[in-house]
Amino acid sequence: MSEVPASAMSEPSAVTSVAPSRGRRRRVPVGLAALALLIVTGSQAASAASSPAASISPTSTSAEDRHGAKPTVVLVHGAFADSSSWNKVVAKLQRAGYPVIAAANPLRDLSGDSAYVSSIVSTIPGPVVLVGHSYGGEVISNAAIGHSNVQAMVFVAGFAPEQGESGLDLTGRYPGSLLPESLLTRAFPLAGGGTGTDAYIDARKFHTAFAADLPARDTALMAATQRPASLAALGEPSGPPAWKTLPSWYLVAGADKAIPAAAQRFMATRAKSHTVEVKGASHVVMLSHPDVTTDLIVTAARSTSR
Repeated sequence: MSEVPASAMSEPSAVTSVAPSRGRRRRVPVGLAALALLIVTGSQAASAASSPAASISPTSTSAEDRHGAKPTVVLVHGAFADSSSWNKVVAKLQRAGYPVIAAANPLRDLSGDSAYVSSIVSTIPGPVVLVGHSYGGEVISNAAIGHSNVQAMVFVAGFAPEQGESGLDLTGRYPGSLLPESLLTRAFPLAGGGTGTDAYIDARKFHTAFAADLPARDTALMAATQRPASLAALGEPSGPPAWKTLPSWYLVAGADKAIPAAAQRFMATRAKSHTVEVKGASHVVMLSHPDVTTDLIVTAARSTSR
C-alpha cells in the first residue's frame, strides 16, 4: 500500500485562457477578413502536408495507443450525490483522450441499480473500466458480472462487498462513521403500491460527515442538491462480487467520516486491490483530490492493454 499525504497533492497548473481586450474594437472589412482566413488556412494545410504526424496528435507511447483504442471509463456515483460529483475527473480523463460515461445511478435498490449499469456496459463494444464511489462500489461489484469487456475495477472510497454483505453492514463493522447520526429519512410512494424510505444527510451535518476537506460554500450547495438513497438499496445484500475475478484498484480516503478508512483498507486488502491512500481526504476524495483519483483510474486503464 502506498500512502499519499494530502499535503503533497496539488492541482495541475491551470489552463491559460486569453481574455478579450477591453479596448475599443476596430472593424475589419469583410473582404480583408476572408482573405486573412484563406491565407491562414492555406498555411496550415501546407504545414500539415509537409509534417502530417506532428499535425495529428502528440506522440504517445502508452499501452492503449500501441494496442488500440483507450477503454471506456464508466463512472458510477454513490448515495447523496449525482453524476456531477465526477465532473473534475471526467474533464481530466477526457483531456487524456478517454471516452467517459458518468452513469446516473438510480439509488433505488442494489439489484435494480446494478442491472441498470450493466445495461450501459452492454452497449459498449470495446474494453471498459468500471469505477465506483461509495455505494457505487457495490453497484459495479454486481454490474460487472457476465461482461467479458470489463477489464478492471476501481473503488474510490467505495464498498467492495462480499456476497451477502450490504453497505450498512460494512459501514458499521468499524467505528468512525458519522452517517448514522447524520441521516434524515423521508417516505416516498413505490410504483407498485406502498411506501419506501429515502435517506438524506442533514444539511447541517453534511460538511462534517461527508465532505470536510471542501469549502463550506461548496458543501452547502452539495447538501441542497443531494440525491437520496433508498434505505432498501443500502441494506440489500450483494450478489457474487466481480472483484474476485477482475483486477481492482482502491483509493482509500484517510479521513473519511462516512465509510471509515479502516473499513476501506479491509475491503481493499480482501479484494487484493492495488491501493493508494490519501491521508486527510474526506469521503468525496474525487472532488478534493481529482488528480490522484484520475491517476489511479488511468493506471487501471493502462493495465487493460498490457
